[in-house]
Parts: sequence; structure tokens; C-alpha cells
Amino acid sequence: MMPHVLTRSLDRAATIFILVVAGLGVLIPLSNLLLPEGSMFQVPTYLVALWGKYVCYAILALSIDLIWGYCGILSLGHGAFFALGGYAMGMYLMRQIGSRGVYGNPILPDFMVFLNYPKLPWYWHGFDMFWFAAIMVVLVPGLLAFAFGWFAFRSRVTGVYLSIITQAMTYALLLGFFRNDFGFGGNNGLTDFKDILGFNVQAEGTRCALFFLSCAALIGAFLICRAIVTSKLGKVLIAIRDAESRTRFLGYRVESYKLFVFTLSACMAGVAGALYVPQVGIINPSEFAPGNSIEAVIWVAVGGRGTLTGAAIGAVVVNYAKTFFTSGSLAPYWLFMLGALFILVTLFLPRGIVGTFNSWWEPFKAGRAADAASAAAEDGAVAKPNPAE
Repeated sequence: MMPHVLTRSLDRAATIFILVVAGLGVLIPLSNLLLPEGSMFQVPTYLVALWGKYVCYAILALSIDLIWGYCGILSLGHGAFFALGGYAMGMYLMRQIGSRGVYGNPILPDFMVFLNYPKLPWYWHGFDMFWFAAIMVVLVPGLLAFAFGWFAFRSRVTGVYLSIITQAMTYALLLGFFRNDFGFGGNNGLTDFKDILGFNVQAEGTRCALFFLSCAALIGAFLICRAIVTSKLGKVLIAIRDAESRTRFLGYRVESYKLFVFTLSACMAGVAGALYVPQVGIINPSEFAPGNSIEAVIWVAVGGRGTLTGAAIGAVVVNYAKTFFTSGSLAPYWLFMLGALFILVTLFLPRGIVGTFNSWWEPFKAGRAADAASAAAEDGAVAKPNPAE
């Protein structure tokens, strides 16, 4: 039943998107592992990790587009859920170091030994097991989103007020995780990872496997989002976005719909953060910075709000541009360029890249269909036999 629901929600553009992501998820690792160094088709290991980071950002953008593009919830704090998923994975990776750390303590991470922790904090227990960490990657962001959404949506906080509250939430977490006594590494965060599931995180094979898993997670998140937005639930979400008071008047429990989609979106962001950390090699409180959440919203706006594929494309395009421009003389001006990009897109491409393309393509496709129908009608009229004969 579930595979049927997922495949039924796919159109041509969605199918092409999935095929492209699946192709990249297979071809890039194979080119890195099988082709010799120096070959023009060989993808270096550092590029595999870099593109893996872009894929994780695309999952985060999808989670934002699900709530903003289809339900009208503009969250400026989704980076908090991304970072919490990353910290959950980082805690597992830190427990895997064991006695190979600088201080050689088999239980306590190096920063705890340095800060004279007498024992491992209670909330670190269990993170030596991957299955427990995997559950926490989804559970912690989901619980925070559920608790936040319960109070916010029940109080009917909407619009700019909700955006400000989400930003305040992520800033509060930023301040908390910066504290050394919070138990998460303070300003330095968690780093110096060694292994994941017994495999060296720096090895080429592990990097390629993480990239493949990131692409698979992106496809899975995309399928879930498509199944939601093309179902009856998706129609209710769009109704809430366009006319919330009227939807409530019709008898729908708007708060429940908002709470469900907001919690699901937070879980997706947590998975993106968990895949991001072993590929980047570090997680610190800067991931909670409100600017990161605002930048993620810009990815969605640039790619196309309410399109899903546009959100993922916008994340890749903007971050590739960031990597390109911050490596040269334009690095000090990157934030100004990002702001200018957002302004230009808002003025000239208000629907984003994919949304604008769709607005041009749909009339063209409809015209072609009408021409084909009229041509078929004319052919039928010419071929119709004469009754007098």
C-alpha cells in the first residue's frame, strides 16, 4: 500500500529529480573509488564530502519547504533541529573514540577530561550504541518541535510573530550550547571523530558510503513530502496556508495539522544534521546561529517555494555559489552578495527558479496539448466517410 502511495504521487519532474539524485549517488562514489587519480572523470574525495554536505542541506531545505511552501509556517529556527540531529550523531562518534583520545580516557571524551568532569553525564549514556543514537537523531528534534508547536499553534501564534519565536528558540539553544558546563564541548563543540560503525570516517570508502546514504535519504525525504502534498492532507495544508480562518470554520483542526507537519519537518532536519556531521567532521554551537536558519529559508526562496524540487536545487545552487565566491577575493562580500541574490529573486523571480520555469512551461504545454487536440479533431473530420457514399 505504501509503495503505491509513494509512486502515485510522482509526476515527470519528480521522477527526473529522483533519477538524477540516484544517478549521482551511484556514479560519484564509483568514479572516486574505481577511476585512477588524475583521470578527468575521477571525483576527488574532498569533493565527495563537499557534495555530500550539499545533499544534507538539500534535505534541510525540503523540510522547510514542506512547512513554509505548503502550510505557510515560516520557521526561522529550523537550523536548531538540524544542529540537534548533528549533536546526537556527534555524541555517538565521540563515544567511539574511546582510549584513542588525547588523554586516553576510555569513557570520557577529551573535553570532559580537560574540564575535570568526574563522570559521564547521564544524558550521554547510551550513545555508545548506534541504534540508540539513530533514535535520538529523530526523537530529540521531534520532541522539541512537538513541544514548541503545541504551545505556539494552540495559542494561534502565526505570521511574523511565529518566525520571531522560532528565531528566539534557536538563539537560546545557541547560548546554552556555548556554555562549557552544558556538557557538549562548549565553543569548540565535538570533533576529532575516528570511526562510524567500525569504519574510519576519513577513509575514501566511508566518505562514498556516506554520500550514497545522503542521496538515499534525500530521495526518501522527497518521496515522503510528495506523498503528503499530493494527498488529501496536502490539500488541507494548502488550504491552511491560503485561508486559515476559513479552513478552521469548515471544521478542520488546524492546530493538529500544523503540529503534525512541523514535527515531521523537524525530524527530517535532524536526519540531515546527523548525515552532515560525519562528512564535515565537526559540530559546534555555530550551527545554532539564527543566520544559518535564515540562509536556509533563502535557499528555498531562490529555488522555488512550494515546489520541493526547487528547494533542493536552491540549496545546492546557493551553497555552491558560496563555496565558489568565498574562496577568492570576493569572500568578504559574500553576505552582501547573498542578500542581493535574495532581493533580485524576490523582485524578478518571485516564484524562484523552478516556480518561474513552471509558470512559463505550463501555458506552453497547455498550448501544445490544445494544438494536438485540434489537429486530431481536424484529422477525424477529414477522415469521416461521407454518408451519401
